[in-house]
Amino acid sequence: MTTAMITGATAGIGAAFARRLARSGYQLVLVARDAARLERAAEDLHTKYGVETEVLAADLATDDGIGAVEARLADSARPVDLLVNNAGFGNKGAFGAVPLQDELDMLKVHIEAILRLTTAALPGMRERGRGAIVNVASVAAFLPRGTYGASKAWVVSFTQGVLRDLGGTGVRMMALCPGFTRTEFHERAGMGTGNIPAWSWLSAERVVDEAMRDLARGRSLSVPSKRYKLAVAIARLLPSGKLGGVSSKAARSYRTN
Repeated sequence: MTTAMITGATAGIGAAFARRLARSGYQLVLVARDAARLERAAEDLHTKYGVETEVLAADLATDDGIGAVEARLADSARPVDLLVNNAGFGNKGAFGAVPLQDELDMLKVHIEAILRLTTAALPGMRERGRGAIVNVASVAAFLPRGTYGASKAWVVSFTQGVLRDLGGTGVRMMALCPGFTRTEFHERAGMGTGNIPAWSWLSAERVVDEAMRDLARGRSLSVPSKRYKLAVAIARLLPSGKLGGVSSKAARSYRTN
């Protein structure tokens, strides 16, 4: 049986990945902070799809949490064939208004955890000659806007750089860059969304379906929906100074309740 591990698996894009992969017959390792919520999600997936589900409660903003997931990925007796590094969060407010520890926690989850979990997963995948890693970034990776966008830009660059080193190994890597997606993300961060136009929103299911198609096609970057593909294409052409002004204005429009 093929096994997938998903971090941030109990809500939003992570939960959509869990449902999509369960329908495809994957055994699942679900990772999140809330143990009770993990257990409920695992039971629901097992009941609906008949797949084996394993839970691992871990806070990826801590060394102990990352270490626990590293150890599971390194267990050669229970190989993970697909790793989805989805865990992440946003902070409300402009740089300087957000407490430094909150920014450091974000970098721990968005950068250090992805680096360490990828490092833990790759040796086994390379030895088996197969496997895949999906690192969830954001269209914010292409807009110069604070710690969040910078951390997601790192995810894209890291993913595409490592993929070049994996040529001929049978292992795939892809950065997933969704736009506004209907999840708990903004609510958890205390960000209002009333000013975001309805046409901007994607469903988590659509994001995951397009991501899985792009992964099967061997793409290193997945940007779900034509409108966000166009936005990223334009962002890559515009000078960074103009992009900074656009992203600053957008941030003011949706970061207030």
